[in-house]
Amino acid sequence: MTAVPITIQPMQAKYNPQVGRLLVHGFRGKFQKLTSINDDDLALFFEKLFEHYPTEPASQRMVALQDGEVIGTISIKWKPESDVKQKQELPSWKSFNKLGKWNLLKMLIGLSLLDHKPQAGECYIADIVVHQDHRSKGIGKLLFQWAQHFAQTEPHLNVLSLHVVGSNPRAEQLYELLSFQTHLQKNSLVRHLLFNESKWDYMVLNLK
Repeated sequence: MTAVPITIQPMQAKYNPQVGRLLVHGFRGKFQKLTSINDDDLALFFEKLFEHYPTEPASQRMVALQDGEVIGTISIKWKPESDVKQKQELPSWKSFNKLGKWNLLKMLIGLSLLDHKPQAGECYIADIVVHQDHRSKGIGKLLFQWAQHFAQTEPHLNVLSLHVVGSNPRAEQLYELLSFQTHLQKNSLVRHLLFNESKWDYMVLNLK
């Protein structure tokens, strides 16, 4: 039986629900201490974020598709060449009223603390997730290869970077196999209080 091919394509609005669920399964551990909302509502939160927050000009989200199903996703961003900032308005509360105002506030604060501002020449992997039923099949590697190829073809980018939590040595070993090296180890009391994760390793892959 011939395997159904996997393709890497740009994110589209029709994939919002599937990607929202992927992010929940990939990062549920980080948000368990931050909020008590269930997985369905948390997936809806991410889906609504995609709908109401405009995509930053210096960013790109891709999805790995197999037979029309989203089985992986990766998001990258870089420092814009222009300092002109895109005005962003907060989404309407009505879109998130199912979560409750306190849960919404905690999630927005938590995401802001996880946000990394890339430096000049840096292509930062904001997140990468593979569906739990499709892990250990090389999908994560395909997504990394896409990000590396993208950064290598952009003349103003020279490094690929990411953060990994200290409690996930398996992920760190995978990144090391992909030639990433730990550039800096951070210990954050605030992140420990919010996410129960105090150690964060900043890893870099030099491209040029």
